[in-house]
Amino acid sequence: MATILNIETSTEVCSVALTSEGQVLDHRENYEGQTHATMLSQYVKEMLDYARSREIKLDAIAVSIGPGSYTGLRIGLSEAKGLAFGLQVPLIGVNTLQLMTVSTMFNHFIEDEEPLLYIPMIDARRMEVYTAGYNAALEPVLEPQALILDENSFGDLLQQGYTLVMMGNGSDKARGVFKSDRVRFISGIKPVAVDMLALAEKAYREQNFIDVAYSTPLYLKEFQATKPKNALEQLTTNN
Repeated sequence: MATILNIETSTEVCSVALTSEGQVLDHRENYEGQTHATMLSQYVKEMLDYARSREIKLDAIAVSIGPGSYTGLRIGLSEAKGLAFGLQVPLIGVNTLQLMTVSTMFNHFIEDEEPLLYIPMIDARRMEVYTAGYNAALEPVLEPQALILDENSFGDLLQQGYTLVMMGNGSDKARGVFKSDRVRFISGIKPVAVDMLALAEKAYREQNFIDVAYSTPLYLKEFQATKPKNALEQLTTNN
């Protein structure tokens, strides 16, 4: 199996993991938020030092490509591209929503309530989330999208008989919206690099790589920056 350096910066967590032959060799995580720009390069250096000290050759770089934080995704992908180019190894893009789904599958046993549909959610501000729906084979029943939550958001899936398993920081919004006994909530699921192992190794086996030069994050919606008011606009507003 491949030795892969995994990078995850799609949410408030900054994490890096070195994996090989189905095992995590070393990893770093920071949950304090807004540390990607300062911590990521140091974490990567520590993973590379670990590999060099044991004469381990990297076979690929894997990075979580979103959806998620615009800034975090850009920082993570830029770091991953630089590493892949410098080390002359392929680059793997891991879908963040699939990553959260795999983490839930591996870490939480859910009693037989077939058919199950996993609904990862990443907070996108207000009542909007980035979400998708995956079955037990990790096939998308609901394609990744930005969705404004209301009581009808997943009505068609419930009508089809699915039990929905919701997780991620965006699912906190859903708790007050969905009261069906066929909606389950799993707490504590955050996308982190150690959980990228299975998806990254699968992509490597299948030679499923992304372009080092031209690949972009999976944003799902355009970034909307707030234009700062100039002094005249502020004065007019205040008066």
